[in-house]
Amino acid sequence: MLLLENIPLAPLTTIKIGGPAKYFVEASNVDEVQEAVTFARSRDLPLFVLGGGSNLLVADAGWPGLILKVSLQGIEQRSGHDEDGRTLFEVGAGESWDKFVSHAVIAHCAGVECLSGIPGSVGGTPVQNVGAYGQEVSETIASVQVFDLKDGQVRELCPEACGFSYRASIFNTTERGRFVVLRVTYALTPGGSPRITYADLKRHFEGRENEPNLAETREAVRHIRARKGMLIVPGEADCQSAGSFFKNPVLSPQQHEDLKQRAAARGFTVPNYPALETRKKVSAAWLVERSGFAKGFGFGRVGISSKHALAIVNRGGATAADVLALKEQIQHRVEEIWGIHLEPEPVMVGF
Repeated sequence: MLLLENIPLAPLTTIKIGGPAKYFVEASNVDEVQEAVTFARSRDLPLFVLGGGSNLLVADAGWPGLILKVSLQGIEQRSGHDEDGRTLFEVGAGESWDKFVSHAVIAHCAGVECLSGIPGSVGGTPVQNVGAYGQEVSETIASVQVFDLKDGQVRELCPEACGFSYRASIFNTTERGRFVVLRVTYALTPGGSPRITYADLKRHFEGRENEPNLAETREAVRHIRARKGMLIVPGEADCQSAGSFFKNPVLSPQQHEDLKQRAAARGFTVPNYPALETRKKVSAAWLVERSGFAKGFGFGRVGISSKHALAIVNRGGATAADVLALKEQIQHRVEEIWGIHLEPEPVMVGF
């Protein structure tokens, strides 16, 4: 295990913000993970597990303990299928997520094609139950291999044990801080059709007579993400962000009715789609824009992406304090006008 000290964390995040880590270890196997955990415990240091740094805001003061970057590699396609005839892929937590999606599409296996272009690593996908354009990883996760900090054991968790829900799992709720994700096994459908249910994707393929294949769907998703500034392109002004900064609120019928009345009073109709049975999911971007925060809004070093209302961007030299100030301004205004509290999506480290 190579132990480093006072390592700047900003370059390891997509928003390029944050102070240094007191200690830093990059682990490429389970033994190094175990060694790093033992070191942190022996010094009574707080431990944070870092993946691709794409859904993260690090405090300006940095992290006072040990940052463990999990870099286990490998994409292994298992021979045989699961009971549903799906092909299993075991993927190291440190692999690039988009590299795995590309691998799956080339192998003509469906289930993750709509999740193309999402930055970050494989290990982060079960934590957030990553989803986009009509798919969520919980639909294809067969198991998650973890290192249990409670007893130092390596365990294999089934999907039910992961407690997946909208942008959530046990890893970021009830058991936050207990597990280090080592590998994830995905069950994908060989020769399956792409999932074309999301409005943006339907529009993209409008007028086509034949159904798009997986590769065409992947390219379409990447194209749409790029148009919204949600594809990491070096040098692109809107790319220094942590992705969508706010979750789409899921409302009760009563909350949704209240929102509709507030919108009607202002001459608006609320776009929505059914989510989680009787509850309604509404667009956080819609709420943000109709609260006075248009695309491109901002001041000085921090602002809103010119392509997507949910992305807070670092325009150069921004601090975590700058981002939090804008976040709070948006939250306050949305709550004041619409009666809805927006929950931030990125993980806050060191605050």
